[in-house]
Amino acid sequence: MTSTRGHLVWDWNGTLLDDLDLVVQATNVAFASAGGRAVTADEHRVRFRRPIADYYAEMLGRAIDDEAFGRLDRIFHDAYRAGLTSCVLATDATTAIAAWPGSQSLLSMWFHDELVPTVHTYGLTPHFTRVDGLRSAVGGGRKAEWLEKHLAELGLAGREVVLIGDSLDDADAALSVGARCVLYTGGLSDPARLRASGHPVADTLTQAVTLARTLP
Repeated sequence: MTSTRGHLVWDWNGTLLDDLDLVVQATNVAFASAGGRAVTADEHRVRFRRPIADYYAEMLGRAIDDEAFGRLDRIFHDAYRAGLTSCVLATDATTAIAAWPGSQSLLSMWFHDELVPTVHTYGLTPHFTRVDGLRSAVGGGRKAEWLEKHLAELGLAGREVVLIGDSLDDADAALSVGARCVLYTGGLSDPARLRASGHPVADTLTQAVTLARTLP
């Protein structure tokens, strides 16, 4: 069975890019700057959520206002940038991209001006009709509004689209525009949380594309 959804939107961090270890490392740099304890990768996968300020508040044990979050976000991203060259693509990322028969694009919540050249560095740009990242000075918000803008720029309706990502925020964004979502367990979220969501779940990106191709 071939999907009636001809366009695939990929998530970047934790999906195509295998950056869990770096994200946890950078998160711990931010926590340490605020007197917080370090988080393990498993704990991060269980507790992480958007808005990220809510996650930070839980882990630091106090309210995080906009000013405090802005400072923590800058510290996180400085540490993340410092280690980015150590990251590789998910093992089957290029195979999975090649397995999708329709058009593809990429939408990340990482900063647009840094995302575009990074995707090019990994040789993936030619595969995507559009690459969009976050166009704001501070991150941490939800993906839904950015997915709506991404699809508008592509001239696509949600019913034509399936998204592959590694978080419940990806699934919520897809639902908000009438798209479908396949969730990938190899990224930044705890697999049990993803499986409990009711969305299709895959343990590899190639399996995710196979599932996406069969969605009505």
